[in-house]
Amino acid sequence: MSETTAPRQAGRPWRLPMVGRDQAEPHRASTPLELLFDLSFVVAVAQGAGQLHHSLAEGQVAHGVIGYAVAFFAIWWAWVNFTWFASAYDTDDVLYRLLTLVQIAGALVLAAGIPAAFERFDFTVPVIGYVIMRLALLAQWLRAARDDPAGRPAALRYAVGVSVCQVAWILRLFLPVPWSWIAFVAIAIADLLVPLWAETRGSGTSWHPGHIAERYGLFTLIVLGESISAATLAIQSGISDHGVSVPLMVIAAGGLILLFGLWWSYFKHDTVDDLDSLDTAAVWAYVHFGIFAAIAAVGAGLQVVAQTANHTTHLSPTAAAYTVAVPVAVFLVLASVMRAAGRQGGRTLRRVLAGALLVLVVPLASGVLSLAGVIVAIGLILAALITVSVIQSNRRAALATAAG
Repeated sequence: MSETTAPRQAGRPWRLPMVGRDQAEPHRASTPLELLFDLSFVVAVAQGAGQLHHSLAEGQVAHGVIGYAVAFFAIWWAWVNFTWFASAYDTDDVLYRLLTLVQIAGALVLAAGIPAAFERFDFTVPVIGYVIMRLALLAQWLRAARDDPAGRPAALRYAVGVSVCQVAWILRLFLPVPWSWIAFVAIAIADLLVPLWAETRGSGTSWHPGHIAERYGLFTLIVLGESISAATLAIQSGISDHGVSVPLMVIAAGGLILLFGLWWSYFKHDTVDDLDSLDTAAVWAYVHFGIFAAIAAVGAGLQVVAQTANHTTHLSPTAAAYTVAVPVAVFLVLASVMRAAGRQGGRTLRRVLAGALLVLVVPLASGVLSLAGVIVAIGLILAALITVSVIQSNRRAALATAAG
C-alpha cells in the first residue's frame, strides 16, 4: 500500500493514458488514496448508525429501519461506484487524484445530508453530494472510453447509465409522496442494473479479483471499527452517568466477543476464489450491502442495550436484545449466501441458518438470562459456529494432505 509499489519517474505525471489494469497483476494492493476515500465514508456510516440508534432507543423501529436502509444504500452505492472503477482504471496521476478529491468532497456532502434523509426523508443534500461525486466519476469513465479502445464500449455504457440514473435521482426530488418512494425503488433498481448491463454486453472492465476482495475486506474493518467505537462510547457514557455496574461490564464483554466473532466469521475464508466469474462476483458484491449495514447496525444495537441496562430507554429487555440479535442474524444469513454463491456447500449454509435462528430465539429468554446474558449468549453462538467451521476446515485440510 505504499507508493513504491510501482516505480515512477521523478515527479508525478499530470495525466497518464487511462487503460485497463492487468487483471492478473500480482500483489495488487489498495493505494493510500483509496484508503483516504474509505475514511471519508466513516463520517457517513457514523451518521447513519447514530440515527438508527436514536430511533431504536425511542421505540420508532419502522421509521428507523426504513430510514437506515435508504441512507445506507446511498452510502454503500457511492462507495461501490468508486471502488470498482478504481480496480479497473486507477492511474494515480494528478488528474485522477484531483477527480478523486472531488468525489471525497461529494461523499462528505452526502454524509452531511444523512440526518435530514433519515428524519424527514429529505434527500436534497444527499442528491447534491451524488451529483458532485458522479460528475467526477463521469469524467473518469469518459477518460477511460477515450484512452482504452478495448474497454470503450463498457466505459461508455457506464457513462450513459450513471448519467441517466443521476438525472432521475434529481427529478425524483420534485415528486410527491407516494410517487417519490415508488421512484426511489425504481431508480435504485436501475442504478444496480447499470454494472450488469455494462459488464455483460460485450467485453467488460478489467477489475482485479484480489484487489476487489481486499477493498471489501478493508471497508468491513472500517464498519466494524465504527461499531466498536459506538459501543465503547455507550459503555463509557453509562459508566460516567451511573457508575460501574456488573450488567454494563457483562454487556461490554459480550459485545467484544460478538464483534470479534463477526470479524472472524467474515475473514475465515479466502474470498478471491468467490470472484472467479461475473455472476458470482455480482451476487458477492451486492450481498455486501446487507453485510455492511448489519455490522454497523450491531454497533447501534449495542448502544441501545447499554442504555436500556441503565434504564434510559423506553424499551423492554427483550426489545433491546432484538436490536442486536436481528442484525447479527442478518449478517449470518447474508454471509452464508455470499459463501454459497462462491464455493461453500449446502451443509455449511444450513448450519449457519440454524445458528441465525437460534440468535433470534435467545432474546425471548431475557427474563431468565438477563439482557446482559443474552448479549453474551449471542456472542457464544457465534463462537460455536466459528469453532465448528475451524474444526471442519482443519479436517478437510488433513484429508487433502493425506490424499496428496
